[in-house]
Amino acid sequence: MYNLPKHIAIIPDGNRRWAREKGFITFEGHRKGLEKAIEISRKARSLGIKVLTFWAFSSENWKRKKEEISYLMDLYLKMIDINLNEALKEEVRIVHLGRKDRIGDNLRKKIEEAEEKTKNFTKYFLAVALDYSGRDEVIRMMKKVREIDLDLDMLKEDEFNKFLDTKDIPYPYPDLVIRTSGEIRTSGFMIWQTAYSEWIFYPKYFPDFNSFDLENCIEEYKKRQRRFGV
Repeated sequence: MYNLPKHIAIIPDGNRRWAREKGFITFEGHRKGLEKAIEISRKARSLGIKVLTFWAFSSENWKRKKEEISYLMDLYLKMIDINLNEALKEEVRIVHLGRKDRIGDNLRKKIEEAEEKTKNFTKYFLAVALDYSGRDEVIRMMKKVREIDLDLDMLKEDEFNKFLDTKDIPYPYPDLVIRTSGEIRTSGFMIWQTAYSEWIFYPKYFPDFNSFDLENCIEEYKKRQRRFGV
């Protein structure tokens, strides 16, 4: 497809507001959002999108109620299982973005298992940002640089990328970032990687976002001229 983005990142916002407006409990919004993420992942692959990233859980989300966090972690366990089965069939490499040290043992082991079993795939990439913050990623990156005592004068852009969570992704810079729910802010998502990304703030809550909406966003992206400062 002409001018197809290689990497699309999605901030799937609006699950809780969708549930409230429908008269459902909050958890139902998260469950519906999980279903939608799986649907969008399949559609993206069918369109030939090489890399798809979902921001599943921000580092700030730990401030939510314990019951909601527990429910979300259980959903992510199911999400990893479903995606791993499909990944093994369709040669999708699963990559985790963010911290692993604060995630429960069961989920952490499940993520590590998925990463290990799919590490040799290169056809498609599914990146799941879980306990992720753009600022935290930069801080962790600087700690890694300090640990190896790298000469900062040698820290060029390509070298910088080797210390980020996206180091194993062939196209680490998203061409297109989609944030659902109509919120118009970046919330610190992939601060380094999205410096020249095209952004679309889509008015639908994520549970209502569908394959046609994804195609609409891609068509909008194709109309834009990316100059990269030139």
